[in-house]
Amino acid sequence: MSKLYRQSHRQLQRQFDTERLADRIEQRLFREQLSAEDREFIERLDMFFLATADQTGQPSCSYKGGDPGFVRVLDPTTLVFPNYDGNGMYLSIGNTSENPLVGLLFIDFERQKRLRVNGEAHMAPADSVTPPYPKAQFVMRVQVRQVFPNCPRYIHKMQRIESSKFVPRASVPTPVPAWKRMDWACDVLPAGDPAREPEEGTPG
Repeated sequence: MSKLYRQSHRQLQRQFDTERLADRIEQRLFREQLSAEDREFIERLDMFFLATADQTGQPSCSYKGGDPGFVRVLDPTTLVFPNYDGNGMYLSIGNTSENPLVGLLFIDFERQKRLRVNGEAHMAPADSVTPPYPKAQFVMRVQVRQVFPNCPRYIHKMQRIESSKFVPRASVPTPVPAWKRMDWACDVLPAGDPAREPEEGTPG
């Protein structure tokens, strides 16, 4: 019995004569825990993509970024990442309260390598991990269920230019994004948002 494929997958594999190949990939590459190599790969990256769905199956896919190491592998079946200030919609994270199943796609565009991790995600307080993440609202803990690499042949080779200045860092003021000072947003920001403060050089 396959732990990875469902009947819908099998139908396509048989249609295109890839069932033997798919079985070999599952036998050789699929695993249920993160390896030491997986940990090294994940913790040197500064971004990943997060796929979620609500209880009706409505999907959402979001980009998550930070400094290298912002996703931490706590043990072979647990990883954690922070949630920083965003647009306040909480589409992806809200979905996990209805349907905790998530997919994480890690890609290194410079070395052309990728890794897929599926599991169950749950919110936890920001101070529940040590060391704490600077300025995180909370963290997400993912209980890992499936791990497997993907063929890298269609990954475009790209060069990293610079890190985002908006990534929260300890002892460094985080800039206010310009959209928060626009007319359509500035009057509905949450209490205590730094964007509510007057810009330097403008009347208070």
